[in-house]
Amino acid sequence: MLRSWSKGAVRALVRPSRPVLPRTREIAIHASRRAVQNNAAPTTDRVPLRKQLKQDAKAIRAQKRLRKESEEASRQDWELTVGIEIHAQLNTAAKLFSRAPTSISDTPNSNVALFDLAFPGSQPEFQAATLLPALRAALALNCQVQTVSRFDRKHYFYQDQPAGYQITQYYEPFARSGFVDLYDYDGIAPEDGDRVRVDIKQVQLEQDTAKSQEYPPATQLLDFNRVSHPLIEIITMPQIHTPATAAACVRKLQAILLACGAVTTGMEMGGLRADVNVSIRRRGEGPGQYQYDGLSGLGQRTEIKNLSSFKAVEDAIIAEKNRQIAVLESGGVVEGETRGWTIGSTETRRLRGKEGAVDYRYMPDPDIPPLILGQDLVSSLRESLPTSPDSLVAKLTGPEYGLSIDDAKPLIELDDGARLEYYLDVVDILRTPSPDLASPQAQVPLARTAANWVLHELGGLLTKADRAWSEEIVPAQALADLVQNLNQRRITGSIAKQVLAAIFEGDSRPVSRLLEEDNLLLRPMSREEYVALAQEVLAQRPEMVEQIRSKNQHGKIGWFLGQMMRMGEKGRVEASKAQEVLHELILSTP
Repeated sequence: MLRSWSKGAVRALVRPSRPVLPRTREIAIHASRRAVQNNAAPTTDRVPLRKQLKQDAKAIRAQKRLRKESEEASRQDWELTVGIEIHAQLNTAAKLFSRAPTSISDTPNSNVALFDLAFPGSQPEFQAATLLPALRAALALNCQVQTVSRFDRKHYFYQDQPAGYQITQYYEPFARSGFVDLYDYDGIAPEDGDRVRVDIKQVQLEQDTAKSQEYPPATQLLDFNRVSHPLIEIITMPQIHTPATAAACVRKLQAILLACGAVTTGMEMGGLRADVNVSIRRRGEGPGQYQYDGLSGLGQRTEIKNLSSFKAVEDAIIAEKNRQIAVLESGGVVEGETRGWTIGSTETRRLRGKEGAVDYRYMPDPDIPPLILGQDLVSSLRESLPTSPDSLVAKLTGPEYGLSIDDAKPLIELDDGARLEYYLDVVDILRTPSPDLASPQAQVPLARTAANWVLHELGGLLTKADRAWSEEIVPAQALADLVQNLNQRRITGSIAKQVLAAIFEGDSRPVSRLLEEDNLLLRPMSREEYVALAQEVLAQRPEMVEQIRSKNQHGKIGWFLGQMMRMGEKGRVEASKAQEVLHELILSTP
């Protein structure tokens, strides 16, 4: 068995042995080394290898910093403008114009109706249920829902579009004039301040295309399960001026759509895709000559299609901005075109010339009647909207829970809201009427502790085990009992982590029974025991004690604290009391 072998034997297996050199070659090598040593500079002039490596790394960082500062200085002459188009798959059971199911994970081409494949004579059959998630999205984005809307045909020929046109709402969409507010905690660029409002021009219903899979050099397979899956397209006004804020806008839009139940998956699962329109113009030279979405004076825009992650949005905008600046500074002209982006790349690539409205030959669809919406339906949906992400942030960081932004944001965003629901269940259990929690002031610290255990301790176990989130792994009742025992100082923090790990690995015993049967309940140490243990630890490193006293290196007290936790009897040493005794013995004793 491997465990019974010596360390040397194991090391020999994993580390290649030194090659055996011929005797003449070995002599030559030793002679060469002696010659180098004899001709070397005096020892005082040599630079140790580790120091040389540090100096080289520092020089490289300095060069990168100077290059970045120089590049950024030149970029100050240019203004960036970005508009975003979001395509999101709606949370519906049926497709937009047929009764075929919307599941795209089934066998390829198994969820397809005749109309989806554009069979001659087949007619669209609008599925009214697809309106509900679309309307929830529009209301959550503060849009004005239109009483009457109509469908148009957008003509283009591509293998993923069997009819030769896409059904969408170009001229008369079902929602207009919305907005989304972005805050500093959403990750907007610092230069954009604490808040940015991005106006939404319109939200329109449209059908998705087929999914294509390329097999080089010349094969391309098509799966029509996705054809006619209901989409909404959200078109923002070109009001964003930094790449980080553009990524934050896409992230915020996804969070809003998930919160209101309009979609079930986001970018990570392919349920949401983003196109970005990028243009630049030189500051101080007057407005540009182009106009988009009612805003004039902009530079020529290019569109980057099908970005599938928040990082891709930011990186692609940065790359395209730099490309356009380089073109203009060299005397060239930016062309209106559609470009692509590959994750990990540093440059966008040309796909085709940019089509305009004329190229698509938009025309009203003669087979689909107008959509007429009643105000009673809109009012009912507005009243039943779930709490918005911004309202959740305000609630979690308010006096009821007292969480920091750094804890509130992940709770809302992780696992499509499931982590937040779990946390709220834990807090509700902890707040069951109890003499110890009679006042709100006593409840807030417990809510903070619960957030720490849900996010960091339980989250760390999930990450280490590479497991997906499920509240069944550690039931809310079990985590609440664990936090309650820790709060009442019936167990130490290290024991609480040990018990959490046991439950995570499948121990189904109630927490109280587990603590009793495994003898894990805290047996408090006396002050004399703490002092004796601390003196034993301090005696190991008297020179470090002197450094703390003479040089105020108080951070080193943490090392002694760790030693006390390790040397003390398991489950008996409380970190706070141990640290208090250490401070007293080191800093108060002459």
